Amino acid sequence: MGLLPVRRRRREEFERAADGSMTLMEHLRELRDRLFKAVLGVVAGMILGWFLSDFVLNLLTDPFCAAVREIAIDKNGGTPPADWTCDGHLIQLKAGAGLQVRLQVSMWIGLIVAGPIWLYQLWAFIAPGLHRHERRWAYAFAGAAAPLFALGALLAYVVVAQGLALLLSFAPDDTASTLELTGYIDFITGLMLLFGVAFEFPLAILLLNVAGVVSAKKLLSWWRVIVFLFFLFAAVATPTADPFGMTFLALALSALYFGACGLAALNDKRRARKSGESFGNLSDDEISPLSFEPADGAESLAAEPVAVAAPLPPVEPVAAPTPLERRYDDIT
Repeated sequence: MGLLPVRRRRREEFERAADGSMTLMEHLRELRDRLFKAVLGVVAGMILGWFLSDFVLNLLTDPFCAAVREIAIDKNGGTPPADWTCDGHLIQLKAGAGLQVRLQVSMWIGLIVAGPIWLYQLWAFIAPGLHRHERRWAYAFAGAAAPLFALGALLAYVVVAQGLALLLSFAPDDTASTLELTGYIDFITGLMLLFGVAFEFPLAILLLNVAGVVSAKKLLSWWRVIVFLFFLFAAVATPTADPFGMTFLALALSALYFGACGLAALNDKRRARKSGESFGNLSDDEISPLSFEPADGAESLAAEPVAVAAPLPPVEPVAAPTPLERRYDDIT
C-alpha cells in the first residue's frame, strides 16, 4: 500500500514534465535528485569493484604475461624456462601507483555494475520530452548499445592478447620486457573504450536514418568511402603491427555498417508503406505528378459539353424612396 502514493506521485511528475507545466526550478531540482541517485549507485558499484579489482587486474595483465612468457620460450630455444613467473615484469614507478590503478579499475567496475541505475536516471529525466514513438526507438537503441559496446571491448582484449607478443618481439634480444603498471592499464583500458565506442558507429548511422536525415539508398552509395575509413581507423587504432588485427576490426565494423544499412532499408519501406503508395517515393518539397489517363475500369476523363443556360428575366426598376417627412408620423 505504501508504494501506491509513490507511483502516483511519479506518474503525476512525469505528466507535468511531459505537458510542460513544470517550472525551471522544478526541472533543476529533479536533475539534482537524479544525479545524486546516479552518483550513489556508482559509489556502491565502486565499493563492490574494490573487492573485484584483484580478479580484474589479473584478467587485464594476463595478455602481457602470456606475451612475455612466449618471448621467453623463444629465447630459450622453444622450451619453457624452468620456474618462470611474471613477477617483476610489471613495475610501479610511484608510491601510489598501485592504489591509483586499483581505484581506476574499481571506478570502471562501478560504472558497469551501476549501469542500470544511472541509465535509468538519465532516461527518466529525458523521457518526458519525447513522443511515444521516440521512446519506443530509444528503448531499442539503448538495448542494442550495451551489447555492441561489450562486443567492441571484447574484440580489443582479443587483439591485445594476440598482438602484444608481436609488439614486444621487436625489442633487442638483450632487452627485458618490463612495462610500467599504470601505463599498461591505461593502454589496455583505453583501447577497450576506443573499440567499444567505434562499435556504436553503425547505431549512430541507423539513428540518422530513423530521424529522416539520410536514406538507406544514400548510405549504400557511400560504402566505398565508409569501408576505406574503417580500414584507416583500424590501422591507426590497432596497436599491433600485423595486418590481422587491423583487418579483423575493419571487417567487423564493415559488417555492422552493412547490417545497419539493411535495417535502414526496412525502415524506409515501412515509412513509405505508412505514407501511402502514391507519395511514398516523393520528398517533402516535390509535388506529385498529375495523370489525365483514366484508371482501369474507370470512366473517361473527357469533359462533357456544358448546356446553354436559360436567359434571365428582365430586371424591374427600383421604386424611388418616399420623402423623409412622409415615412414617419408624429408619434414615431
